[in-house]
Amino acid sequence: MKITDVTCVPAWNGGRNDTYLFVDTDEGISGVGEAGLTGQELAVVGAVEHFKPQLVGRDPFEIERLWQHLYRGGFFPASKIGAAAISAIDVALWDIKGKKLGVPVYELLGGKVRDRVVLYPHNSAGRAENQIDALVESCLETTRAGWKFVRWGLPTQEDGVLEPPASIRTCVEQVKAVRAAVGDEIGICVDVHTRLDQADSVQLLRAVEPYRPYFMEDPIRAENFASLRRVRQATGVPIAMGEHCSSKWEFREMIEEELVDYVRLDVALCGGLSEARKIAGWAELHYLKIAPHNPLGVVSTASALHLSLATDNFGVLECPRRPGTRMNDAFPVQVEWEDGYLLPPRRPGLGVEVDRRVLQEKYPFRITALPTLRRLDGALTNW
Repeated sequence: MKITDVTCVPAWNGGRNDTYLFVDTDEGISGVGEAGLTGQELAVVGAVEHFKPQLVGRDPFEIERLWQHLYRGGFFPASKIGAAAISAIDVALWDIKGKKLGVPVYELLGGKVRDRVVLYPHNSAGRAENQIDALVESCLETTRAGWKFVRWGLPTQEDGVLEPPASIRTCVEQVKAVRAAVGDEIGICVDVHTRLDQADSVQLLRAVEPYRPYFMEDPIRAENFASLRRVRQATGVPIAMGEHCSSKWEFREMIEEELVDYVRLDVALCGGLSEARKIAGWAELHYLKIAPHNPLGVVSTASALHLSLATDNFGVLECPRRPGTRMNDAFPVQVEWEDGYLLPPRRPGLGVEVDRRVLQEKYPFRITALPTLRRLDGALTNW
């Protein structure tokens, strides 16, 4: 079997762009992957075009060889943009291998270590994120639907303003109110989204300790993990981080120094399933769990599910909404949700089906800028 074509298809899902990739072979078996680099989709398309001549004519079963060639063969490390493209290619190759052998991808990763994968959704208070009652109602709605976790982001003020003191006060009240509403058995995750610096982050994490969050995510920016040490030493609240990392090397400090409790690897950015399983194994050595980052599309969810099924040191998987509630015409077969969990696919490969014609014709790419936040004085701050 040989690769005959590689095609990248960015698609507007109604709220953002997803970046899908297809690898075709001379036996009529095709694999699908997804790249995770929101806001830079066309850059990923360009990287795929550079990689395509190096893939056509190659054996799709040589997944690790092709990964090494794409990542290291260009001399400059394939960070971020290149890694996102490689991630999509890698997942598509695993999909092909599973389809050819007639088994789900998790069987190729060592087989299931669990029978279902627990999820957390995305909750919010709508436009007025400082309205605690609206957030509580959102969390009650998802728990009544069967979800075992709730999650929301650090609140901002009106008109795109974020001032740390006000956001911290509101967030603490949110966590307190949600815990009282949902009870002790529901996991609470709060995404700080890198919006605070060390001192403010320490203040927030210490203040929410009595309400036992499952984790606080991305308490500071991700460029300098040395700065994470201060936060880690100042609080016992579990910390989750890693969605910005695009290779195992970028995870080194946080894993080896045990600066986090939950490793937020993203299969669509960190190098695909090939790299994700290495990072997960490394985290296991340090008794850290993975909590895969997955705010993207149908294929990202499926690939993260297979990884989670085959990884012992797993905590929870991000899944903003129930599968099967978006783009069903382009993806007539998606992974199965039940009572707050995803179930193991029974179909070979990733277990999803896609109609490329519908995807391209009905969901054309749109240039879209990411949101920004500012301080009261007009200075840009982290979104």
